Amino acid sequence: MSSGFSRAVCAAALLGWLAVAAAPAQPAAVESVGMEQTVAPPPGPVAEQIRERIEQWRVAQADGATAAAPVAAVAAFYEQNRFAPAWTRPDDLDQLLAALRGMAADGLDPQDYALDELQRRRHVLDDPQATAQQRAQFDLLATDACFTALLHLYRGKVDPATLDTHWNFDPRQLDQARGLQAVREALAQDTIGELFARARPQHPYYAQLRAALAKLRGVAAQGGWPVIADGPTLKPGSHDPRVPTLRERLQRVGFAVGEGMDDLDAPALEAALKQFQREHYLVADGHLGKATLAALNVPVTTRIEQLRANLERARWLLHQLQGDFVVVDIAGYQVAYYKDGKPVWRSRVQVGKPYRSTPVFKSKITYLTLNPTWTVPPTILKNDILPKLRKNPGYLAANRIRVLDGQGRELAPSSVNWASPRGIVLRQDAGPGNSLGRLVIRFPNDYAVYMHDTPHQELFANQQRTFSSGCIRVERPRELAELLLDDPVQWNRAGIDRAIDTLKTQTVMLREPVPLLLAYWTVDLREDGRVGFRPDVYRRDPALLAALARPRVSPWLPAAAAAPAPAQP
Repeated sequence: MSSGFSRAVCAAALLGWLAVAAAPAQPAAVESVGMEQTVAPPPGPVAEQIRERIEQWRVAQADGATAAAPVAAVAAFYEQNRFAPAWTRPDDLDQLLAALRGMAADGLDPQDYALDELQRRRHVLDDPQATAQQRAQFDLLATDACFTALLHLYRGKVDPATLDTHWNFDPRQLDQARGLQAVREALAQDTIGELFARARPQHPYYAQLRAALAKLRGVAAQGGWPVIADGPTLKPGSHDPRVPTLRERLQRVGFAVGEGMDDLDAPALEAALKQFQREHYLVADGHLGKATLAALNVPVTTRIEQLRANLERARWLLHQLQGDFVVVDIAGYQVAYYKDGKPVWRSRVQVGKPYRSTPVFKSKITYLTLNPTWTVPPTILKNDILPKLRKNPGYLAANRIRVLDGQGRELAPSSVNWASPRGIVLRQDAGPGNSLGRLVIRFPNDYAVYMHDTPHQELFANQQRTFSSGCIRVERPRELAELLLDDPVQWNRAGIDRAIDTLKTQTVMLREPVPLLLAYWTVDLREDGRVGFRPDVYRRDPALLAALARPRVSPWLPAAAAAPAPAQP
């Protein structure tokens, strides 16, 4: 199901947040002063030009034109303020321009908010020769830039549903009353810059990502990091002329590498290389092999783009990390249980192969199955089991897999035409060796995906664990089950073990459903403050970065706007 992050919902939310931002303290056309009534002064020529532009936009909407979310908010902003210009004080404008320049620190492009155009046109505020049309054009452009930038900071520039049609996460909610009051006060008290700071996600992860982006941009400004030449694998104790370049490469990003020239046997350098390998999901053996060399030689510009992609994901998702919930970090190959927003348990997981990827979505864990049977999905039947069965007729019996017809009646395998089987279901018996292990954690979804135990425990030793057909294999599922059931009397660890040891299939409902987030990040925010980079195993970053790079042109600055107005007849 597509999320409420659609343009229509964005427009409504932003309209509710910003519509009365410019409303004066006494917005009525008639103001009360003692016992007298004074009619508000008529709008000036700049206001008349603003009114004309907005009425033109309203006519276009009546004709079926489609508007981006902030445009309706801009129109309502002026309509509720009698079309009065908003950017008449230089300090307000200075703060706005500074805030727009600062969008780069969030991985966003200031030119999406017409920064150069605003700076070029700024003189109209002080130029006595500027026309009312020029001032109106500038005011509309500045207001559109402000609203759009605030919305992008608050919950992202890119609509994630355009990249994933099954996206079902709720967008960051806007509190209408508090939002309107915040904008009103910012305009009245010259605190536009503070408003931008509050619009950003306040989660510490977001600040850590911004700091990492600033650091890598500093490295890029100094020329980036050196490229290490190809060659044979270097192991501790090796002497090689590439070692000084390796030392410089690690030093550029803050690793303590010690002294030395061409000796990889230096303890500090070996320790730094191992830490780099851990941060990049490589085998931490201290060897400079092909995989480690490839990761070291990724350009700093590529890592900067990786941070930009994940800052956008942070704007989509960080507001979800509240209360009690479970997060499956797909590209990080781990699952975590949070209580009151803090992690209390973690475990390694195996996720879907790149061609059978684990989907990104939100659900709620509702029940567990102890000693589950496994009904073979059609894709696995076709692509995995049938080829094995055709080579080995005893495959089904060896793996305790039964053949059932459409009514659930068991069939003899010999009665099935395995060259073209129809109307059958394969089901594996519960017990040791079952593909789902001894425990399944279930949650509603459209993908037939669940978390489960696995007989393939040896695969957890791998750094990159894309081994499943889309489900999430959990290394220590019984510990998670105990946390989810939250019943220290009946369903403590001993109780769970006893129930599983009976070999009976049993469904156990949770007292309360627990929110579950399956998320995809290609950076690793580590407890020591460093940021690691993960392989983009599902190749999701390029589409997101392309969407971020798509330029936005303000609808309040049409190409003809800069042309002089035609003479009146």
